[in-house]
Amino acid sequence: MLTTSRARARIGVLVPFTNTNLEPDLAMMRPNGVSFHFARMGGYDIDAIPDAEQMAGMGEACLEEPLRLLAGARPHVVLYGCTSATLTHGPTFDSDLAEHIAGEMGATTVTAAGALVDALHLLGIDRVEFASPYVAEINDLAISFLRHGGIETVSRADVGVALDNVTQGELTPDAVIGLARRADSPEAKAIVLSCTDMRSLEVIERLETKLDKPVLSSNQAMMYAACQALGMDGELSGYGQLTRRAPHAIVA
Repeated sequence: MLTTSRARARIGVLVPFTNTNLEPDLAMMRPNGVSFHFARMGGYDIDAIPDAEQMAGMGEACLEEPLRLLAGARPHVVLYGCTSATLTHGPTFDSDLAEHIAGEMGATTVTAAGALVDALHLLGIDRVEFASPYVAEINDLAISFLRHGGIETVSRADVGVALDNVTQGELTPDAVIGLARRADSPEAKAIVLSCTDMRSLEVIERLETKLDKPVLSSNQAMMYAACQALGMDGELSGYGQLTRRAPHAIVA
């Protein structure tokens, strides 16, 4: 079957400059005829542990230059590809940032953190288990973020060591599975794997089989939201129960 990499839609992506997993994940999920256009963003110290202060600083960083460069591609949808940068500020900041980017770009904007909450609402899930490569303080803030969205976290798993910007992205898929299984609780209706630089996408189907519940990741939820915003219902499949459900827009 002939496939094309362009012509139907363009998705612009703001990606942290040390992130090496968001781009491959999006390539794996790319619908036919969609092209991706990336702009890297900073606002944090590559040599520092990405703790709550670092990630909050990234969320507040000026986006004028990466947005200017990304605007040249005229994207139809823009993804803000860092979950922790807005988790550390809360839901109001997250939605305000999305509105700001949309206003600047003239394009629907999806944030990683917002997409996770929207996907959980879409699946009717109000109790989750949570796992990430973040430091414990960011996980605390993430759980608060979910709580504001009406979602209770009944169990969580911390990595247990302070991973830097490189080693977060170097966690293997097997390590991600181990982290998720440590978070598993019979009380949870789904598991959330948060972080756009964690190799969660590759293990979603395996984990859903093992844990018998939906598994949501930052990159999967963002791409699902982008497809719905573009009217590409049903074109994202093979990445968990979220992508196999009946089409339903989760982005206005």
